[in-house]
Amino acid sequence: MTKMVATLVAASLAAGVFGVAMAAEPMQEVTVQASRVMKTTVGRTSSGIPIVDSALSYGVSYADLDLSKHADVVTLQTRVKDAAKKACSQLTHLYPVTQFQESDADCTKAASDKALAKVDALAAAAK
Repeated sequence: MTKMVATLVAASLAAGVFGVAMAAEPMQEVTVQASRVMKTTVGRTSSGIPIVDSALSYGVSYADLDLSKHADVVTLQTRVKDAAKKACSQLTHLYPVTQFQESDADCTKAASDKALAKVDALAAAAK
């Protein structure tokens, strides 16, 4: 557990340093957030069982794409789906799935659906 916390802290620090370096330019990315109910208590069921949640977010850049072009929109959609799959896989690795949790496929669909809605809005605005 200590190793996992240290790894998450190191990753957060690295992301923060990278984020400061990138702050000079406008961020052209879509955030993909995979979540799985399990780790941090966010409430309780009517029977008193804790409801817990764990999430992992990836930023997917589209700085190299022209979203007024259909091929580039498809490229971004693929990147988003790949990031969702990777994030859900990493959550499963960190917190193995039990019989009461959603599958990687369900997690991937939920994460990519949210981000793909943002891709659609960006593509519509680019036209």
